[in-house]
Amino acid sequence: MKVALLMGSDSDYGRLEPCVAALRQLEIPFEARVLSAHRTPKELVEFVEGAAEDGVRVFLCAAGGAAHLAGVVAAHTDLPVIGIPMDNPPLSGMDALLATVQMPAGVPVAAVAVGGGGPANAALFAARILALSDPALADRYAAFRASQSEKVAAKNAALQARIEGA
Repeated sequence: MKVALLMGSDSDYGRLEPCVAALRQLEIPFEARVLSAHRTPKELVEFVEGAAEDGVRVFLCAAGGAAHLAGVVAAHTDLPVIGIPMDNPPLSGMDALLATVQMPAGVPVAAVAVGGGGPANAALFAARILALSDPALADRYAAFRASQSEKVAAKNAALQARIEGA
């Protein structure tokens, strides 16, 4: 059981590193590929149509500009597809966001935020999906969530100490 992280261009990879880091932290196997909905449509469809047999259970699709990657993937699979709109110029990702979220009825694509936490959240959303049938992953995800709570509690304690000491 693994995740396929697809990107329309290798220039997107630097901004997808938080996604890769989250997948690795949660020990989720993945493969990453550059496949374009516009420049390599045949190769994209071939990959998507064979992905389930290769163990892929969730697609993460990062694209900017017209951002048709997630939609094309969703049109060729029944597996969950999560779109990661990239914050490319000249519209800072607004075009990618709209292309990702305005899918026609019957071709669902989930979407995460443009930039910021979007790539990491895509991996975490995939983890939630996969954890439904993987108890060990569910435990790792719960531990991740607990560590987030602990970090916030520690920051609050430090703030309170700073305020009291002022």
